[in-house]
Amino acid sequence: MVDLASPMNTSAERPKNAWLAALRTALGYRRTRIGAVITLVVLAIALAGPFLAPYEPSAFVSKPFVKPGAEFWLGTDVRGRDMLSRLLNGGFAVVWMSVAAATIGMILGTTVGLLAAYSRGWLAEILMRTMDVFLALPTIMLVLMVVSLLGPQEWLVVVLVGVSHMPQVARVSQGVAADVASQDFVLFAEALNVPRWKILFREILPNIMTPLLVEYGIRIVWSIAGIAALSVMGYGIQPPDADWGLLINENRGRLATRPLPVLAPALLIALFALGVNLMAEGLSATISGVARKSGAK
Repeated sequence: MVDLASPMNTSAERPKNAWLAALRTALGYRRTRIGAVITLVVLAIALAGPFLAPYEPSAFVSKPFVKPGAEFWLGTDVRGRDMLSRLLNGGFAVVWMSVAAATIGMILGTTVGLLAAYSRGWLAEILMRTMDVFLALPTIMLVLMVVSLLGPQEWLVVVLVGVSHMPQVARVSQGVAADVASQDFVLFAEALNVPRWKILFREILPNIMTPLLVEYGIRIVWSIAGIAALSVMGYGIQPPDADWGLLINENRGRLATRPLPVLAPALLIALFALGVNLMAEGLSATISGVARKSGAK
């Protein structure tokens, strides 16, 4: 790991691949490897699925709720469309929207957290009190209200879910960045009149990348759940497009008699969230192990 105690420990001297070393250590945990395999399988289905689907996802190919068989492996849905084709086409939206929302939240929250940790004083108070206001607001209600007013557009859902992550990410990044901002190598950079933005993004940010990667995994999990929930409620992807959350919403009326059109997309959503969560836990365990070793020294 990076030695933060050295007074001459500038960004040029610190190993640039420290966070890659943390990733390699995390892969030593069984949960991380299992999570990586699950995530890669779901990603493969989401990315390659549209090319493997036997029918167009919006094509009416038979009667509604035909039982699974040789022609339709997962049966048909509420409108007589091939369930397998819609399932294979419905994963890409969940993946890109979840990752994009988590990325937006991480960029916004990390920027706010870095500024608050380094500036301190009145600016830090204003920034973090604003984040407290965001945390106190019922996020899901605000998202539903805005989507209801402006319409269920993909970009809007991504932005709203991403902004909803900002307060939590800001608190995490501010907490870890505050410790780094007081280290000697930051003070040394200040003494050399290094521009503040360079200190933020070249000195402090690289030293908090590992905990931010953990938080990124958590934000992806929450994005998956939030975006899927919006689709289930009818505020996400709109028909005739395919989306795993939308498939649950469309077919839940016959859950008791034809559970497969609901359980299949729900299982893939759950597996995607589980895989990312296991990888995040592996990174978290890596950070905890390094912290215990540092404390023992």
